[in-house]
Amino acid sequence: MMRSLWTAASGMVAQQTNIDIISNNLANVNTTGFKKSRADFQDLLYQTIKFAGTPSTAGAQVPTGIQIGHGARPVATQRIFSQGMYQQTDNPLDVVIEGDGFFQVLLPDGGIRYTRDGAFKLDAEGRITTSDGFPIEPEIIIPPNAVDLSIGSDGTVTVMYPGNNEPDEVGYLEIVRFVNSAGLKSEGRNLYTGTAASGTPMIGTPGLDGFGTLSQNFLEMSNVQVVEEMVNMIVSQRAYETNSKAIQASDDMLQAANNLRR
Repeated sequence: MMRSLWTAASGMVAQQTNIDIISNNLANVNTTGFKKSRADFQDLLYQTIKFAGTPSTAGAQVPTGIQIGHGARPVATQRIFSQGMYQQTDNPLDVVIEGDGFFQVLLPDGGIRYTRDGAFKLDAEGRITTSDGFPIEPEIIIPPNAVDLSIGSDGTVTVMYPGNNEPDEVGYLEIVRFVNSAGLKSEGRNLYTGTAASGTPMIGTPGLDGFGTLSQNFLEMSNVQVVEEMVNMIVSQRAYETNSKAIQASDDMLQAANNLRR
């Protein structure tokens, strides 16, 4: 059996994975805080038929050997944490992180998750939560009689009360960052969880020590570029077709060998 059949098949499987990742990027082009992914590939094992440097004649060596590869495979999906575009919303509960950092979210099981989605809401208790109702960490409660809400670039949350001219601080928005943000595990719902690869979360003050600053009344949109993804899809599609042609060529060669007559 010709090895080219399996080699080309591995290329088709790899390009199918690439198309899956591109499709997910395009599906989330309007997802707040979404970060696009990229497929990374590696070549497979090589069969060495002749080693480079093998003596050919007295005092002479083969300058280059003969190695035949066995295809490709996906080895990683690299998440790209470049900044997305900002959209002004004039909603006081919408917050964007300008720079590095994640908001902390408390799940019902007590676990902490991380998100770039700053489209916050208020629940029945006045807590600032995500769209799924998960409160942010540390918990911030907005009093029911507050008439104005302000979130400073350093994360300070203040409100105004009727008849008062001075704002009253009710909480503080903390953000965290990681040594290797690409090592975070995506859980869906715009949430990430830390892993051994991402490193220990570092909690800090927005705007200090490398942490991003906060901007109220804005949202960070997806960093997916539709034109770029369309070009990647075309390239992947053509690579898939080319590998299928290699399988067809191998099949034609096998057919020709089977039709040989003495």
